[in-house]
Amino acid sequence: MTTKSLLGFTALTLAALAVLVGLGLWQLKRLHWKEGLIAQIETRTKAPPIALKDATLMVGEGRDASYYRVRVSGRFHHEQERYLLVVSAGRFGWHVITPLETGDGEMVLIDRGFVPDRLKDPSLRAEGEVEDVVTVTGIVRIPEIQGLFIPDNEPEANRWFWRDLKAMAQSMFPGGTVALVPFFLEAEKGEVPGGWPEGGQTRVELPNNHLQYAITWFLLAACLVVIYLAYVWKARSRSGGWQQEGNS
Repeated sequence: MTTKSLLGFTALTLAALAVLVGLGLWQLKRLHWKEGLIAQIETRTKAPPIALKDATLMVGEGRDASYYRVRVSGRFHHEQERYLLVVSAGRFGWHVITPLETGDGEMVLIDRGFVPDRLKDPSLRAEGEVEDVVTVTGIVRIPEIQGLFIPDNEPEANRWFWRDLKAMAQSMFPGGTVALVPFFLEAEKGEVPGGWPEGGQTRVELPNNHLQYAITWFLLAACLVVIYLAYVWKARSRSGGWQQEGNS
């Protein structure tokens, strides 16, 4: 192996090593971020509920209100139920999203929870369609963005595949004159006449595999170093030392 070819091989190895180590360090940064996010979510979902106006103010100031518990009282507009297609714990069905009007005239869309497909028709679960003033404690969830493989919502058929706050509100109140809160509330599990909808559907388990990914990248970097050293040692042994290019 000539000195020039060794330098080229070394440069390529160092470049690949820098990429592998960089990916490992990036995964460690992601690990730190994910651990902080998980801790934040756990703290918010276990804290005492805050008022609706406080969560609304938070969003208005550009702060993230996700996963805060909010307690609100008002009356449901059951005739405006919207249905979000879901699979919950292996069960096919729908999330029932219903506007709730507070005493101050604000409207907040409550994801009341899951109903199986056979109970999608509200007349089959009439006990749960409470007309009186109710108090709901729910988790703040910001409006979703349509994913790449998620189909378009079908407002005319009242079939929704992702939670589009603006489109849902327009389908409920075509005039657009209601004072709408800029987020959804996912109702916590509680006593509901008849048992449906079944609240407590919020999923807060976030995958956190960044440490394994970081270890994988660092191991690949270590393997690259070993392969480099072994290759150079073997090449040097065969040639009896380094040769200047052009010399025999």
